[in-house]
Amino acid sequence: MKKVYFKPLDESNEKLVREVTLKSDQRNFIETVDECLREAKEYKQWQPVAIYHNEDFIGFAMYGSFGPNRYTWIDRIMIDQKYQGRGLGKEAMKILIKQVSEEYKVDVFYLSIIEENKVAEHLYKQIVFKYINEKDSNGKLIFKYTVH
Repeated sequence: MKKVYFKPLDESNEKLVREVTLKSDQRNFIETVDECLREAKEYKQWQPVAIYHNEDFIGFAMYGSFGPNRYTWIDRIMIDQKYQGRGLGKEAMKILIKQVSEEYKVDVFYLSIIEENKVAEHLYKQIVFKYINEKDSNGKLIFKYTVH
């Protein structure tokens, strides 16, 4: 049985990615997929990917590495509301960390969340992201993960 895996965004899955639907109480916590894809077009460092579980498309993520210090961000991860509550977001994040670590040869990752997004904060703390007492330019809390 396949686990969660990722595919680069292309014409075969872009329509699916653009149709990711979050629960109504989550929509103010993260940018829309369209906003993410516009940002990825503008900044080529961003890598948008489709998330799958077995053969089912389940979500979207975007990551990238920036600057001479290669600050690496897992900037967006969205699991469609139909697939939430099954542990797939947590599994996707763990696998994405491993893959991005190998791709960029880094062992430190960052992400940021809106302070009110307690569900995401709880998930990231379970994965051992640590709040670093800083906020990004949009006022989001910055978390750091170090590969062990």
